[in-house]
Amino acid sequence: MMKGKGILSPNLKLSLPPPAETSFAKFLTESGTFKDGDLLVNKDGVRIVSKSESEAPPPIKPSETDSDDQLNLDDIDAIKVIGKGNGGIVQLVQHKWTGQFFALKIIQMNIEESARKQIAKELKINQSSQCPYVVVCYQSFYKNGAISIILEYMDGGSLADFLRKVKSIPEPYLAAICKQVLKGLMYLHHEKHIIHRDLKPSNLLINHRGEVKITDFGVSAIMTSTSGLANTFVGTYNYMSPERIIGDNYGYKSDIWSLGLMLLECATGQFPYSPPNQAEGWTNFYELMEQIVEQPPPSASSDQFSPEFRSFISACVKKDPNERKSAHELLGMPFLNMYDGLDVDLSSYFNNSGSPLASLELMWQLVTYFVTYLFRKLVFTMMRYNISGHFFISKTYKATPTVSPSFWQSAYGTSNQFMLHVQIETMDGYSRLPPNVTDPSSTLA
Repeated sequence: MMKGKGILSPNLKLSLPPPAETSFAKFLTESGTFKDGDLLVNKDGVRIVSKSESEAPPPIKPSETDSDDQLNLDDIDAIKVIGKGNGGIVQLVQHKWTGQFFALKIIQMNIEESARKQIAKELKINQSSQCPYVVVCYQSFYKNGAISIILEYMDGGSLADFLRKVKSIPEPYLAAICKQVLKGLMYLHHEKHIIHRDLKPSNLLINHRGEVKITDFGVSAIMTSTSGLANTFVGTYNYMSPERIIGDNYGYKSDIWSLGLMLLECATGQFPYSPPNQAEGWTNFYELMEQIVEQPPPSASSDQFSPEFRSFISACVKKDPNERKSAHELLGMPFLNMYDGLDVDLSSYFNNSGSPLASLELMWQLVTYFVTYLFRKLVFTMMRYNISGHFFISKTYKATPTVSPSFWQSAYGTSNQFMLHVQIETMDGYSRLPPNVTDPSSTLA
């Protein structure tokens, strides 16, 4: 039977949250402090109230927020708006006394209750997270009907911004980016028991130092343990895992599905799921979700990508979450380490994004790397073939390399490990390599 455009298959059911509205006054104390559960925020900062405290704790005082270098909204100057979203903006700000830059996220709280709950959840996660792969939150305030969150400023913008410049990201750089993201996910999943639930290129921020950090915990779920499950329908539909779309219970591995789609998008420059009509695109999100649920998972092309990358993507986008690997397991896969021999400098790559020089440098590194690899294999094969340990050549000679000494040193180690550089011995008019060089147990390979 033919299905009309945009009509859901009868087998595909969506779990959507019911609408809910509550007066904002419910979240304010008499002193004007924003309160949600154990979270308190006012003009002096944020505090998590312990269960042992009274139901009406005293308002936050500046002394309770510690240290002499405490950030305050009065001590920062707004420079420009660097982002906009539903109900809020993000400004680039500068500290008046130190000159340090920060990102200031300002959210007007005259929004529906579900959004306010998400903000409260984000504040709690920001308050407790300390990880080099998660964007730092320095302080949060509630003042004049708005929540203000002072965050680490990531001067490279988002990975989505970067992808728009470069169109696609080569495997060596993807591996370096992915390592950092997985370490951030390991921290969130195993130490903080948090499912991010909205992992996508725009929620990964980069900076000039080559750092990649996870941000935006507004729709994250805080679980009671590493084996916990959630069942709410929040996040960006495009990157949502099949089990989440159909309303099944889901866990930390729903983030792994999102990671796989995101990496494939970065590698190809296109979102992995193609609309039925490329010219029209997706007419509604139901079409996309139906394809995610009913079609086989996307894969990386064997013509364009290494077997290691293809295997990595496959491990991320298994439709059965029980078959997906965890962040910890993915960190041990060959793809993440296969380019360790290259000088993969994310800092230079991010700073020179889109420049011809950056592309040429990477191409030269890749050619050098694979030529070196093939030559090593050739030398080692020749040595294995010469079982006696004697490799005869017709006359004594000394080869002169046509590339820089640093190339040979990086490729083969010290010069006495490379057969064209060894001292050649003479025997009965012939020359041979010393046995220690032709010994297959040597450190050539």
